[in-house]
Amino acid sequence: MGGMRRRTERSEKETCRGVNVMGSALEEIRAYMAGEEDGEDFSGLGDGELPIWLQILASAEEYIVNYERIGSIGELEQLNPVLAYVERSLDILHSLHLSFWMKELLEEVLAWSETAKGGTRLDRIGWQRQGINVFVHNEGSADLYLAKSQGGMGDRERLTALLIRTHGLLGQYLRGEVPFAANLPLRGPVDEGLLTETELARLLMALNRCVIGAVSEELWQSVEPDLEHCVLHISLGTVPKDDGLTARLRRLRADSIRRGEDFDSELETMEERLKAAGAQGGLQEAFARLEDKTLWYVEAALSEFSLEEFVKVMLLALQGAEEGQGARHISFERLMHGLYYDYKGVKKINLYKKRIIEKYLRELDWASALQGGSHIGSPHLRHRTTREKSNNDTCFFSFLFSPAAEKLIDFCVEAEKSPLYERAVLMLMDLFDLRRDAYDRFHNEDDYLETMNGSADDKKILLPFIVGSRVLDIGPGGGVMLDLIEQELPDKEVIGVDISENVIEALERRKRLEGRTWWVLKGDALHLSDTIPSGSIDTVIFSSILHELYSYIPFNGRKFNLDTVRAALRSAFELIPAGGRILIRDGIMTEPREQMRRLIFTDPEDLRWLERYADDFAGRKIAYEQLGPSEVRMPVNDAMEFLYTYTWGEEAYVHEVQEQFGYMTLPEYEACIGELFGEQVKILFSRSFLQPGYTLALQGKVRVMDDAGKEIPLPHSTCIIVIEKTGSV
Repeated sequence: MGGMRRRTERSEKETCRGVNVMGSALEEIRAYMAGEEDGEDFSGLGDGELPIWLQILASAEEYIVNYERIGSIGELEQLNPVLAYVERSLDILHSLHLSFWMKELLEEVLAWSETAKGGTRLDRIGWQRQGINVFVHNEGSADLYLAKSQGGMGDRERLTALLIRTHGLLGQYLRGEVPFAANLPLRGPVDEGLLTETELARLLMALNRCVIGAVSEELWQSVEPDLEHCVLHISLGTVPKDDGLTARLRRLRADSIRRGEDFDSELETMEERLKAAGAQGGLQEAFARLEDKTLWYVEAALSEFSLEEFVKVMLLALQGAEEGQGARHISFERLMHGLYYDYKGVKKINLYKKRIIEKYLRELDWASALQGGSHIGSPHLRHRTTREKSNNDTCFFSFLFSPAAEKLIDFCVEAEKSPLYERAVLMLMDLFDLRRDAYDRFHNEDDYLETMNGSADDKKILLPFIVGSRVLDIGPGGGVMLDLIEQELPDKEVIGVDISENVIEALERRKRLEGRTWWVLKGDALHLSDTIPSGSIDTVIFSSILHELYSYIPFNGRKFNLDTVRAALRSAFELIPAGGRILIRDGIMTEPREQMRRLIFTDPEDLRWLERYADDFAGRKIAYEQLGPSEVRMPVNDAMEFLYTYTWGEEAYVHEVQEQFGYMTLPEYEACIGELFGEQVKILFSRSFLQPGYTLALQGKVRVMDDAGKEIPLPHSTCIIVIEKTGSV
């Protein structure tokens, strides 16, 4: 039995003032929180004031939380997440089978461990002036405990302060945020004879069970075996053999690796680029300064960025940390805060900022990154490393957007469900010189790609027309066509080409995660031969993509231009040999064009949809005549163009209103192909059909009638055209 236990048994009166008897810390929090819910106004409980640690936690005016652990930023306005976390940790402690002295000790540790995240703004300013580091909460909390303690600095107080100061560091080691050496002071009580190795191990396992389990039970279950391994090393005073730079970087990228990052091969590429840029020792030389650094909020801030971008950011941050007196702690908290916002009540990464930062890092060469980034880029973005005057030991890395850029990004967020969104994004693209079609659907790209993947059954119709061994899918979206070909025609080599950074990034991640055999390239549909050799593809597929090119991509300065479609077809034609094919699946207009349709909305309010659509649609003038409170008469193609957008719902409106789905009739399509290629091609198959999803989506919402008032089915919406190259000149 260690000396610590004997001292506790000798005198419970040595416990410092403000620390409660077993179980009362949990009761104090719950009583306080119950009083808050009831709206009670009180300054104390029972016969005295709130315990000092609870006063500090309860008085927090801003909540310091890792955004990884919350689903919505808005929820922070409705509760004190730090106090709730401490309650959960104490509740776990209460359920553990430990000796009385261990529970009493750990209760005190847990009660004080988050206090540096509390206090009013004035409190925090005062603490900083006293030299307390409130930005590194384990160290700050330990200093607050020592400063507020009115008892002597006995063995118990020193052990409590040590456990507060090092609490969470084992978890941070497993995440790559601290070197293992940061945990070695925990061996001290054994060397001093205060604890046995077994007692230290039991204390550390129980403390981390509470600290990690209070974040999530699933997280605890996933790290428990590794944590036991670490605790064994600490109790024995040894260091794990795999504690090197590559292992640490791998832990820092654990979440990205789980989502499909090819860490090993990409890190090898980074090694070569760093050597070429002047770091002859490669990663080891470039990251030598990381060895003694503690990182904060790094995964929350950087896991969504690529490994190359992550490495560049870390190099910039390490260089900034060395400036002046040097800093031991690097915090990415401010970058984390700036990268997220709530979308429909759910925390989402701010893709506007992310894409702009990606461009900034892409243009930063490796030699500049090694020197801290003497980078002259946009006047609207720069990186910076700052310190608080009161504490040079901690620096904060972030990206600084100009006031104009910040306001424009905020405008994009506010405009996300409005036609103003398109204009806002275009202004943002212009400000940062980004190509519009390379960064589509910022705020709901994941939902959009998932929706595209739900259309597999409609696209299977193309499979029988595929010939040859190499197949190219233009604009693969979520990858549904790539998946279909891989599954149904496993002998084919399948390639996707897209101009969108979003799409390429998502598909490459999914390919690695799911072990897909297809691959993707970044390329322009109007200039495919810049990416792929002429004559090297047997089948080119345009599946529901030509109407997007027609709608979005200007040709000779004008969008909604059939010359764009012609250019895309010519570009594909260059890639295929004689016998090769181009497959088209896309929207069509109805013949005869002069037909009229009457629409009757089930909900008269939905007529506002049509009014808004007619004002917002830029493809052509939409004509309609209102016949009643919920009925209109309009040309068939205007009616169908509106219904295609109406089908997708409010969420997709801002994007769908920018697209014209039907732009030629089927005979016009055939004539266009004939004019383009003449006898060099033959049309093997040409057919139109109605996608059944439209009928289902509109059922119960709108009735479609002919001009005589007879309810009729929807006209054909989509065509399939199979073009084969003959080799004739």
